[in-house]
Amino acid sequence: MEAKKSVQADIAQKRPLYFGVGLLLALGAVTTAFEWKTADTKIDLAQDRGANVVEELIEVPPTQQVQPPPPVIQQPQIIEVPDEVEINENLNIEFDVEAPRVDLPVAVAEPAEEETDEIFTIVEEAAMPVGGMAAFYKYLQENVRYPAVARRNGIEGKVMLQFVVGKDGAISEVKVLRGIGAGCDEEAVRVMEKAPKWNAGKQRGKPVRQRCIVPIVFSF
Repeated sequence: MEAKKSVQADIAQKRPLYFGVGLLLALGAVTTAFEWKTADTKIDLAQDRGANVVEELIEVPPTQQVQPPPPVIQQPQIIEVPDEVEINENLNIEFDVEAPRVDLPVAVAEPAEEETDEIFTIVEEAAMPVGGMAAFYKYLQENVRYPAVARRNGIEGKVMLQFVVGKDGAISEVKVLRGIGAGCDEEAVRVMEKAPKWNAGKQRGKPVRQRCIVPIVFSF
């Protein structure tokens, strides 16, 4: 760059001065803008009251409602009916005589006999040996053979037998409920199966099958 002819004519030397003056002017303008006040204009509303037009209230009279005329009620017309003609005719009505009575025979059904193979435990008339229990025990004493094994081992006691007495008194289905062993059980069953017939038990007067239990005692 070429040198200026005169140092005093160089504006660049006064740049800080110009910058400071500009800054002061800018701050002053901003401060003045914030502090600026304007006078409020007051409006007197009282002056305008006369100018306002007050609307007059007009009272509206109530309207009269016209009631409709009452309905006309028509009286019912009474129609005269001529008197009924009396009927004096005699009516001859003949009724049938009593119908002939027929007696029909009434069949009375006889109750069918109840046939059942049910085995009863308790009946009205219990099964009994022919001749009573004394005859039955006598039969046992005469026919029971004490097993030798039981005698040698000193075994004795009661063998409880269960059996069925049929409608004809025959004894069947013999089995041991409680035994003592050593051949006594088998001997008791053998003697019971060969026992004579008993008198069958009865229910409602008719013979039925009954299950019985008797003890057979083995003792020395």
